[in-house]
Amino acid sequence: MTTLLVIAKEPRPGRVKTRLTPPFTPEEAAALAEASLADTLDVVARTPARRRVLVLEGAPGPWLPPGFDVVRQCAGGLDERLAAAFAGCDGPALLIGMDTPQVTPELLTVDFSDCEAYFGPAEDGGFWALGLARPDPSRLRGVPMSTPQTGAAQRARLTGLRVRQLPPLRDVDTAYDAALVAKAAPGGRFAAELERLAGAGR
Repeated sequence: MTTLLVIAKEPRPGRVKTRLTPPFTPEEAAALAEASLADTLDVVARTPARRRVLVLEGAPGPWLPPGFDVVRQCAGGLDERLAAAFAGCDGPALLIGMDTPQVTPELLTVDFSDCEAYFGPAEDGGFWALGLARPDPSRLRGVPMSTPQTGAAQRARLTGLRVRQLPPLRDVDTAYDAALVAKAAPGGRFAAELERLAGAGR
């Protein structure tokens, strides 16, 4: 079975979802980040997996469900941190972030029997999921992160592998993104938190 990796930051005000500020305050942005992370971890907990790992910057909180190993993120850029997450795996692994609370167990239930990699493009030009049948950190190191070309650059690193593409998803980066993602997953904590903030005068 596959190891499922979630790379995330502890949802602390001023440290997460800074592009939501404004219109949200740092505390509100952190509350939305926590809801997004909780939704993501809940989906991963309900997805069949060999192992579930939270690769975390910061400390775990009450939003962490049982059944996860927590690994501290290494130092360095995001490419180095993603590479290190895969380096800790000894078999097939699929990595996602905390920015797509609309993800489902069906999307994360992958089968490497007829492919060597999975790639999930994000609508902003990045990627929301990356799976490797044989985790190879060199396929991530040096990829320029957080640019409109990140997804294309990472996809190019998979050249030579049989790749299955997952559907594109939208990351929650801006307030506009948040509204669309909440509509895509109306029953989740993220949508409920966004609605709560709207009811508070947002």
